[in-house]
Amino acid sequence: MTARQIAQSVDLTGITRILEVGPGQGMLTQFLLELEGVDVYAIEADRDMVEHLNERFPEWAPEHVVQEDFLKVDLASFAARQPTLSSSNGAKRPTALVGNFPYNISSQILVRLVDNRDLFPRMVGMFQRELAERVLAPPGSKTYGAISVLVQAFYAGRVVMQLKPGAFNPPPKVNSTVIALERLPPEQRPACDEATFRRVVRTAFQQRRKMLRNSLKQIWVGDLDPEDKRLQRRPEQLSVADFVELVGMMG
Repeated sequence: MTARQIAQSVDLTGITRILEVGPGQGMLTQFLLELEGVDVYAIEADRDMVEHLNERFPEWAPEHVVQEDFLKVDLASFAARQPTLSSSNGAKRPTALVGNFPYNISSQILVRLVDNRDLFPRMVGMFQRELAERVLAPPGSKTYGAISVLVQAFYAGRVVMQLKPGAFNPPPKVNSTVIALERLPPEQRPACDEATFRRVVRTAFQQRRKMLRNSLKQIWVGDLDPEDKRLQRRPEQLSVADFVELVGMMG
């Protein structure tokens, strides 16, 4: 069963909590609850689904399922006020973010993951295949873009499984991919101003057909070095490290 495979693919090394996003009727939840040594928590925006979970898992859901919008909730405050997500002294617990994520907001979920990476050292999630490919794409690939750089700056990723529409009932109209992300150690993350890093990456890929010396002129602080070969390339040709170095060049 696909849901069981997804649950069993979560690496629990060093993990004490799982936070499932959008459990719905609990198809994946039932198998997450079978995992040993971790507490499972869930955020579900749909009130009817929360009521269903309370009925299906009466001993677990009332204390562990919260009706919240994952994209809007302050996760730092949420973790601090929930005993299953914080230690007795208020410190954040190592938590894996897991879910069959709604495809219409899955890129936003990834941004939230990166924003709250101090809480989430690991993620396992199902995405529409095209987005999963963009997240894991290497430099030089046609699918390599802003989301690739922003995620890969902080997480290393791998494919867990590929799923065709027939794996679901009812079958969706798209192929799906389950991927796992592992947070990089601090020394491998960008050593630059993060806000500037994001602005440079997003600006560059908004005009991905232009060379960087042209697309970055509008936000560049200081003088652009016309001899810098990186500025003579298009954004998909640059690695995360290249973008970090460019940010470091800004005056």
